[in-house]
Amino acid sequence: MKYLVWLLLLLALPARAAVPTPQEVKAAWRPSDATLLDRHGETIATVRVDMAGRRLDWVALDDISPTLGRAVLQAEDQRFMEHGGIDFQAIGKAAWDNLFGVQRTRGASTITMQLAGLLDPKLAPRSSGRTWARKWDQALAARELEAGWNKRQILEAYLNLASYRGELQGIGAAARGLFGKAPSGLDAGEAAILASLLRAPTAPSRTVAKRACALARELADELKRRADCAAIEWEVDAAFARTASTSNLGAAGVTPQFVRRLGGVPGGVARSTLDSGLQRFAVTALRRHLAALAERNVGDGAVIVIDNASGDVLAYVANGGAGEVDGVTALRQAGSTLKPFLYELALERGQLTAASLLDDTPVDIPTVGGLYVPQNYDHQYRDAASVRTSLAGSLNVPAVRTLMLAGLERFHERLRALGFTSLTEAPEFYGWSLALGSGDVSLLELAHAYRTLANGGVQDGKRRVLDARASFIVADILSDRAARSTTFGLSNELATGFWSAVKTGTSKDMRDNWCVGFSDRYTVGVWVGNFDGRSMWDVSGVSGAAPVWRDVMDYLHRERPSKPPAAPPGLVRQTVRFSPAVEPERSEWFVRGTEVALVEILPPAKRAPRIVYPAADSVIALDPDIPAPLQRVSLRAYGGAGLRWELDGANAGPADRSATWTPQPGGHELKLVGEDGRAVAAARFEVRGGQEASTFSTSKGGSAGRSSGNGVNSGESER
Repeated sequence: MKYLVWLLLLLALPARAAVPTPQEVKAAWRPSDATLLDRHGETIATVRVDMAGRRLDWVALDDISPTLGRAVLQAEDQRFMEHGGIDFQAIGKAAWDNLFGVQRTRGASTITMQLAGLLDPKLAPRSSGRTWARKWDQALAARELEAGWNKRQILEAYLNLASYRGELQGIGAAARGLFGKAPSGLDAGEAAILASLLRAPTAPSRTVAKRACALARELADELKRRADCAAIEWEVDAAFARTASTSNLGAAGVTPQFVRRLGGVPGGVARSTLDSGLQRFAVTALRRHLAALAERNVGDGAVIVIDNASGDVLAYVANGGAGEVDGVTALRQAGSTLKPFLYELALERGQLTAASLLDDTPVDIPTVGGLYVPQNYDHQYRDAASVRTSLAGSLNVPAVRTLMLAGLERFHERLRALGFTSLTEAPEFYGWSLALGSGDVSLLELAHAYRTLANGGVQDGKRRVLDARASFIVADILSDRAARSTTFGLSNELATGFWSAVKTGTSKDMRDNWCVGFSDRYTVGVWVGNFDGRSMWDVSGVSGAAPVWRDVMDYLHRERPSKPPAAPPGLVRQTVRFSPAVEPERSEWFVRGTEVALVEILPPAKRAPRIVYPAADSVIALDPDIPAPLQRVSLRAYGGAGLRWELDGANAGPADRSATWTPQPGGHELKLVGEDGRAVAAARFEVRGGQEASTFSTSKGGSAGRSSGNGVNSGESER
């Protein structure tokens, strides 16, 4: 009876407030994508930036397959072309069915009434069910729509505003997402599937296939054709299994986050400094190499290219097609890529020269978690190696010894000044393994730091962070293929046909592989690995990220080779030889005043005793989680035979053995003292933490405070 009352009332509908025009509705439509433009205004990609729904551009009715229109009218509103917004015949049928308890296959809502609900959320059906008041308002709105719109406009708007499946909104996104084609190319089976989804977008595949088959039969009967229900069932399964990708995100290599940072909004345009040609090449090079590395359990990668002079990002490949993960900004272990900045610091402070020989023998450093035992990647030791060989060949043990010389706190401070804001923990958290890249950094941070090195130590053209002379020497070492050959050989992916400086690195357990370097004009950074943290299998420095780096560098300099930088004032070139000849005689760069012609390794009897640990100016932080009496600092010396330790003026035992000391907060002075009471070596250091009395003991081993390291490790990084 209530249907009959409602039907009579609709015969005398009052006027309603004005509805939007077709032009206003179309103008208000916003695709979920933003268009990314390169530096020349060329389109790089359309990238989805609105995650609430997946929408493409508005599709005109003339660009939609007529088959879909017929299927929708057959399924939703068979008298659409005849009624004025309200199908009184359908309402009467619904009233009759309701009166006698007959199950209805179609409702009384017309396409126009459904469009009214799409235009005004207050009129849309809700999960709590339809109310008569809402149904009444929807009918009023439908009458107004029919008064101001024609049938083609109503059908076009309905097909564009309707939701089809999941997040797919509008016929453009539905056709692309489910069938991978434009709306104009939909066939009869696909049209039947889409029309069936309008009534129940979340229905299971079997239900959709059943409805689509029945609808296809109805349409086929009209056209005197035969519907293929088996094919429709297969198409439903394939459509639901398809990844609903409606943009060329994977091909472009960028992410929604990146586009949003550039001001990209739904339906808007984001302008960038990227070069579309370079971007496409970098994406292709990365994806090609990832495919080659798939058998080594490598699935992901990222690339960034920066103009050295302007700082413009010319290529930004966030991933090789892995959705929205941004490998350029993701934090990963740095591996050996931080070593150039460590050696630059030691060169800048005058503690080393490029010809200085470093001890490359096994070393075990006591830490709170046990012994920290750094090892070279090839597990071989050279006894002594110059700074040039140690950096170019990425030797680990000399790097750790250099950090002990330069100072952990000072190196951490330098990295922060270079822009590694991700290193948020205190220096002692990272320990000596920071020399081997134990900290988490991003590819973006690394690239900007290497760009600073490429620009002679000047950051962003304004602030000097690194010494110009030390930066030049480090860049010269990183470009030296002869020095690099001790580890990598002369022929490898790092050896470009023009001047370039480059460093590779691999994190512990082979989770991350890096290659970062620069020419006179560009800085290029590449990372490969797995976003989920899985280890790679047998991926070396020259087989992981390096081939992509080389391809991009060759592309950048395909027309103009890179030229070596000019030496800044204050440097001299000096021939240096070694005795014994641990390395060949060569011409070497020195900061003026530090040049030497001969680097001699003295026999043990002639070598000056020195304090190995605690090094001068070091800072030791006590661990608050460990009882103070259980914490120990191991005093270690080189050439301590016949000498004794003296700490703050007190005798601390023979120096030919490792003496352990319970540390006391404050400043301290450690000396190596001979039989005559004269000090032959001294080091001042500081202890930070709680109060405890000072005690000594001598032993063959021991443990130390947090500054010594962050756990038991061996061979953190790769060359």
